[in-house]
Amino acid sequence: MSEKRLKRKKIKKRLFTKNRLVILNEDTFEEIFSLRLTLMNVFVVATLGAIIIIFVTTFIIAFTPLREFIPGYASTKLKKDATELALKSDSITKRMQENDAYIKSIKKILTGELEYAKFNKDSILTADVADVDEKEMLPDAEELKLRDEVAREDKYNLFEKAKPKVTMVFFSPVKGLITQKFSAKDKHYAVDVALAKNTPIKAVLSGRVIFADWTPTTGNVIIIRHNNGFISVYKHAASMTKLQGDSVRTGEVIALAGSTGEESTGIHLHFELWKDGYPIDPTLFINFE
Repeated sequence: MSEKRLKRKKIKKRLFTKNRLVILNEDTFEEIFSLRLTLMNVFVVATLGAIIIIFVTTFIIAFTPLREFIPGYASTKLKKDATELALKSDSITKRMQENDAYIKSIKKILTGELEYAKFNKDSILTADVADVDEKEMLPDAEELKLRDEVAREDKYNLFEKAKPKVTMVFFSPVKGLITQKFSAKDKHYAVDVALAKNTPIKAVLSGRVIFADWTPTTGNVIIIRHNNGFISVYKHAASMTKLQGDSVRTGEVIALAGSTGEESTGIHLHFELWKDGYPIDPTLFINFE
């Protein structure tokens, strides 16, 4: 026990023995600064300093923007913004791919690379059409009898009120002589109207221009998307007054008549009208002459 006490006393004596730290002038040995220290004081000060440094570092990392300068740490807002930008970029990329596919589909129609039998709704084309025997389309006796009864009822029905069958009125794009009519059999899904050069071509309905560009086969072409699934196409124009993305009103001038493109045989307007992806005869709705 005495040896342990002696060791403790020695350690205690070392810890609490007063020492003086003196700073002297090297040339004159004049005392500049002195400090009375013990090992215990040095230990306590060093421990407190280490604790303060750890506390300050933790506070900086947890609660101040300075942590962004520490390798391995990033701003929460920066991470959130980066995630949102990545999602927007993916969305924009997908939308651009869809638009590119849509424009390529329209260009294929304009250049005649697709056949009528391969048309589908997404590319302003119609689905496969099977050939039907005309004899099978003839009405039988029961159908003829039903038609006759309905006709007689309608003839003497005094309470029937006339209702318009067409809810949309189309504006004539031009006035002129039709040189070639609509013919699905000949795969001519349009009407050709002979015109004088630079005759104004007008929009048949209000809508938005989804294509306005030059093609090798059909020259300057404008395609307008209207409400209720209608799309109008104007080909062989000499020049265009509208660009893709422009909004147009009914009867507004969109181009001037000409004879552009390899397939053009003279100054005329090649006009197409589509409904829900199917070509329809424009003369059913528009009077060109």
